[in-house]
Amino acid sequence: MGKKKNKKTKDDPNFQTVCRNRKARFQYEILDKMECGIVLKGSEVKSVRNRKVSIEEAYGRLRDGELWLIGCDIAEYPQATVMNHEPKRPRKLLLHKKELHKFAETATHRGLTVIPLSVYFSRGIVKVQMAVAQGKKLHDKREKHKEAAHLREMQAATRGR
Repeated sequence: MGKKKNKKTKDDPNFQTVCRNRKARFQYEILDKMECGIVLKGSEVKSVRNRKVSIEEAYGRLRDGELWLIGCDIAEYPQATVMNHEPKRPRKLLLHKKELHKFAETATHRGLTVIPLSVYFSRGIVKVQMAVAQGKKLHDKREKHKEAAHLREMQAATRGR
């Protein structure tokens, strides 16, 4: 029989979302998603637990057959005096080779970009949800905004009856 995949919900005690890239879905069309591990130092994990992380300007880059998260800002942990980390250093993402070839290399071949969607804890381990995305044009964003406004108007009209 096949494996059952657990739904990641707010009720699951083994899953805790730390931050989301809310601008990503507005600025990009998401084509494919992948869950990745991330290599962190101890002080970085403590800062992530305190929700002192920002992925708004981060992106993924393929270097030497490895996927790296660049531009992710994890604030310094105040209690880790000498053993502190550099806030904006590149961080290695952990993927199986098969997943890496399927996921990241498609982005480099077709001129797409790899962006982080969210950072979360899954069973005590920091995970990053990465996506292959294509940038939206201005007219696409306007069209999406018009569709949302039209949908809100229709829902308001049906509630009024």
